[in-house]
Amino acid sequence: MSRSLLLRGIVLAALTISARPSAGHADEAPADTRPSAHAPHFLPQQKLSDGTVTVRGEKIDYQASAGTLVIHPKGWDDSDPADGTRDDKNPTAEASMFYVAYLQKGVRPENRPITFVYNGGPGSATIWLHMGAFGPRRIVTADDTHTDAAPYRLLDNDDSLLDATDLVFIDAPGTGFGRIEGKDAAHAFYGTDPDAYAFASFIAQFLGRYGRFNSPKYLFGESYGTTRSAIVAEMLQHERGIDLNGVMLLSQILDYDNSIDGPQNNPSVDQPYVLALPSFAATAFYHHKLPTQPPDLRSFLDEVEHFALTDYTAALQQGTALADADRDRIAARLHDYTGLPVDYIRKADLRVNGGEFEQTLLGAGGLDTGRLDSRFSGPAMDPLAERPDYDPQGAAMSSAYLSAFNDYVRRVLHYGDGGPTGDGWMEYRQSANNIRDWSFTHQPPGAERPVRGVPNVLPDLAAAMKYNPKLKVQLNQGYFDLGTPYFEGVYEMRHLPIPRSLAGNVEIRQYQSGHMVYAHEDSLRQLHDNAADFIRRTDNLGPSAGQKP
Repeated sequence: MSRSLLLRGIVLAALTISARPSAGHADEAPADTRPSAHAPHFLPQQKLSDGTVTVRGEKIDYQASAGTLVIHPKGWDDSDPADGTRDDKNPTAEASMFYVAYLQKGVRPENRPITFVYNGGPGSATIWLHMGAFGPRRIVTADDTHTDAAPYRLLDNDDSLLDATDLVFIDAPGTGFGRIEGKDAAHAFYGTDPDAYAFASFIAQFLGRYGRFNSPKYLFGESYGTTRSAIVAEMLQHERGIDLNGVMLLSQILDYDNSIDGPQNNPSVDQPYVLALPSFAATAFYHHKLPTQPPDLRSFLDEVEHFALTDYTAALQQGTALADADRDRIAARLHDYTGLPVDYIRKADLRVNGGEFEQTLLGAGGLDTGRLDSRFSGPAMDPLAERPDYDPQGAAMSSAYLSAFNDYVRRVLHYGDGGPTGDGWMEYRQSANNIRDWSFTHQPPGAERPVRGVPNVLPDLAAAMKYNPKLKVQLNQGYFDLGTPYFEGVYEMRHLPIPRSLAGNVEIRQYQSGHMVYAHEDSLRQLHDNAADFIRRTDNLGPSAGQKP
């Protein structure tokens, strides 16, 4: 098959809602690559402020640090000048990466866990986890419908993870207030492995600058951020000698061959249809589109998962050799589990991809379901199209998040209004708009060269767990996620190339929500409790933890 068709499926699977260009900025260049030896974006910045948040009745005083660190690509010689004297005609590629850190006051660094948090994209800023999940302030959005336009409402966040850990929210290169520049800057940072190297470099630099090398350390990545986390965990341990206490994954995709976004471009590989079926069933359950509505979602999904791994898998593997009677029987079962018309399922040869499902389930009403959260729905741009032209969930929430963060970072964190030198207003970029520049090539641990095909970072996470057999992993996932279906994550965790003795290091938590689990308030509360409990069980801190120096 053509590489362009394959990459289309990869890109759709990797994108979070934040990778879509924001309204009014469709003509932005994907990155600022103009050389400038004295560019203010490329001087480390820091703005400090103080705050207080109450989480589960506990008052937490913290210092917020909003700023940038300058990162270089792999192979850079740190003896090169970094004071503006470099060669203007051939400047070294570099990235300024924006972050916001919340550090509890009055606690010894070794007694306080620290968690590095990021969204995915690739090429997404981290406003989603920051403003929707774990930061000290949280944006209020509608649960499964379009949020009303401004003014938006920010709350003190009772579900912030600051009760269990310090937090560092990191924006990817080229996003937020960060920029990239220099020779071949896009090539140096926009790719699976260069991106992971940048994040590993950022984390190591942050630990040194803030004196946190002896703190319990965690990663929390969402969507493509889970792909990144697998590589970063291995890089930190193998290349930098930094053990992690834990890795938390939200809405996982580690093996892109499992994506339901474009499996028709990879015929003979039927696994994506199998792994997406339970999420299709959960969506039909939510919208009451099943022929018979089951009384309980979880019990229903147990049944669908069993069918997916047995009869459905066996039928797909037979291909054109499948008998007509068996084909009709499987089509009828798929109708029972998805609500899609039997004739449509037959026409699709028992193989319905994600976009087709989103366009068809509510199609009679002229509606598309959301991709990242199929509880959402919105008017179809073209009711006769093969797949939706937009994601109703992304459209429902993006303005609220971006508007709220732009107000918060400037008014509360005092960053971005005057620019690093006080002579200009700075644009906050929610996306690097860099999908066309992105290289999905990946070289897994132990390989002599990059592996052809789509990324599969299961070997990276497995290697990290083998280097550090005490490393714990928590997978969090929503039933109504059609971007990274929950059963895909379960399947991947069961197929990590690790000894059976390490399988117990992985735990899975599931929620009645979508890709952004925290978009549903009850699920956010559960997510906080599960993540905080995970940290407290793995931080290796004794009864003296948290005492003041």
